[in-house]
Amino acid sequence: MPKLWSETIDAHRHAVREAIIDATAAFVARHGLRAVTMSDVAHEAGIGRATLYKYFSDADAILRAWHDREVRGHVEQLTAARDRADGARERLEAVLDAYARLSNASHAAPHDADLAASLHRDERVASAQRDVRHLLMEVLEAAVATEDVRDDVPPDELAGYCLHALAAASRLRSKAAISRLVEVTIAGLRPVMHPVPRPGPSR
Repeated sequence: MPKLWSETIDAHRHAVREAIIDATAAFVARHGLRAVTMSDVAHEAGIGRATLYKYFSDADAILRAWHDREVRGHVEQLTAARDRADGARERLEAVLDAYARLSNASHAAPHDADLAASLHRDERVASAQRDVRHLLMEVLEAAVATEDVRDDVPPDELAGYCLHALAAASRLRSKAAISRLVEVTIAGLRPVMHPVPRPGPSR
């Protein structure tokens, strides 16, 4: 098979696969995860069930692919936020702000808690979560080096603190509240200012 023809077929298959995932996401937004069936997805995507089964074995497989794409997309957005900023402190703030807003946007979408928990145990999702933590540790270490972040706590622990603190953004209902949460989280990262001892009374 000629290379150009092969690439064209691959591009077509990729486009169909993405269209199926997009259709599933649109259906879930209206009806929730538990309502998804292969017939529903085929109808939403405008394709036959036989074609759908060439790409996915069942509805859960589509949901896993969708969730994987979402999580990977979050990693890409955090990386882009880091790369757009100049300076260690600015990169850290940009990543934390982006993470908080992604957490908030993800919670706003309809979902089923049990199935979401199951999807989060997928190894690809776990790998993406490790990538997020590694990215955050890198910007934290750079900010420690410039003395913009405290050095009395290991970066790994600081990364955990940030991720847990900013998870609260999922419950916030305004952009202003998200910004305040990011500011409070950053305040906990600032270097500790030890008081200068006062000289004792002269004798």
